[in-house]
Order: sequence, then structure tokens, then C-alpha cells
Amino acid sequence: DFEIGEITRLLDDDTTVFVVSDHGAKKMDGAFCINEWLIQEGWMNINEKPSEVVELKGAKIDWTKTKAWGWGGYYARIFLNLKGREPNGIIEQKDFENERKQLAQALMEIRDPDGRKMRMKVYTPEELYPVCRGDYPDLMVYFDDLYWRSAGTLGHESIYLPENDTGPDDAMHAQDGLFLMYSKDGTYNQKKKKAEIIDIAPTVLQVMDQTVPHDIEGKTIGM
Repeated sequence: DFEIGEITRLLDDDTTVFVVSDHGAKKMDGAFCINEWLIQEGWMNINEKPSEVVELKGAKIDWTKTKAWGWGGYYARIFLNLKGREPNGIIEQKDFENERKQLAQALMEIRDPDGRKMRMKVYTPEELYPVCRGDYPDLMVYFDDLYWRSAGTLGHESIYLPENDTGPDDAMHAQDGLFLMYSKDGTYNQKKKKAEIIDIAPTVLQVMDQTVPHDIEGKTIGM
């Protein structure tokens, strides 16, 4: 904070400073082994249980009997084994939405090690994004209000881990990020201003006296 303060004292009156993050931080209670759970619930099958912890690509998965798999991270990205899209797909296109709905419902019932029902959020990408590009997942899963992360590795003795499965990490992403906007003349120094990440681009454009496109998402902040 001191160094930032020193920098702002060097700026002229025509300079506006932004400090922005796309997420915050919160404590991590543990990691939930999404693929171990999928095996437990019958969505994934393996020919042989790993003798050590391995990544998904290192596991001997029986793709002829596997309906879904997931990737780790701050949230889980789950893919259904759809015929015609995946190399060894088994789910027919006509059954896709029903299978996705059943899996989403099962995920919503996940409990923590003490038997408490987790605060789960399960989305399809189509619910969150106007356009889905690239190899997007079929389901996006947030565990217990983001206090648990997703572990994608296999070979664990439990579906619950006390820490991250891929290296030291004691924190999780939080839903609310940081937004600071400062100018020496006081124009933008208001407090308790609500903002969305989509508001940053139009705000920067307006501060720079550039035209804000009429169809841009978001609104200018502190104007």
C-alpha cells in the first residue's frame, strides 16, 4: 500500500489509477476428488485402480463403460462421453440432456466428510455465457460455496483431501474481486461503489475520452 501511495503522488492530475482483480480469495477447506466420486457413483469405470496418485491421462479408464469424467481446479469441469464428439463416446445424442440433468442432480446432493450437505452450484456453460467457444465442459461445478476445490487426480483412498492434490495451495478463489479507481482531483474517489467485471472496459474507455460502443456489455463506473 505504501509503494502504491508513493506512485500516486508522482502522477499528474490527468491520470486515473485502476486496481482490478477478476476474483478474490478465501480459505480452502479441502479438495473433492471429482473422478473418484464419478467412479463411486458409477459414471466412470476403470480397469485397474492406480497404485499411486495419477492424473486422468495416466489412469486405465474403461471408456466403453464411462459416461463422464472431470478436470480439477477451483471448480470442476465435467465432460460427458458423447458419441460422435468423443473418440470413444457411448452416450447417444438423444440421451445427452437427460444424462446431463441426472448428473447435475446427483452433484447437487454431495456432502462433506461430516455428512453435511455442501452448498453446491452446478451450471451448464450455456447458462452462464452468451457464446460458448473452444472445448467447453458440459457442466461447471462449484463445491460448497467455493470453500472446496476440485481434485482431478485418481488413486486416492478417499474422495476428500485435506489439501490440494497438485501442490501447495491453501486458498480458494472468492466470488468478489477487488476494484479501486483513483484520481487526484477526487472525481473517481467514491466509496462503496458496486461494480461488475464487465463494467471495467467501458469505464476505461470513457476515462480515456474514447467512444464507448453502444452495444458493449457493462456500464461506466463513478461517472
